[in-house]
Amino acid sequence: MPIVDHNDLICDISAQLNQLRKAQPEAMRGFSQLAQASMADGAISAKHKELIALAIGITQRCSGCIGYHVRALIKLGGTRQELEELLTICTYMGGGPALMYAAEALKCWDAMTAEQVCATAATA
Repeated sequence: MPIVDHNDLICDISAQLNQLRKAQPEAMRGFSQLAQASMADGAISAKHKELIALAIGITQRCSGCIGYHVRALIKLGGTRQELEELLTICTYMGGGPALMYAAEALKCWDAMTAEQVCATAATA
């Protein structure tokens, strides 16, 4: 598996998505509204929703999703212990491939708790 710098990855994705937002503003605004409504506190807390989204990103093998949702989980006060427990569930449900992305998620967590995320990604 290639080594992923998630800060760079989400900066690159954000830059490309900014272009798509300009080209397709209505569709992208709709997606943004769906994301905001889905991830808001409700019967399930925003932090737990981020854990769910991260688990889906890991089991779907999406490095960009891992970057965005690890960053959001950190902002919401998630802990490494919560992440580690989540990763065992991902591995249980997704097997060996999910375990490989679990390792990626740990590396992402360590990098993002030690560094500042790019300004573009912080506003995406």
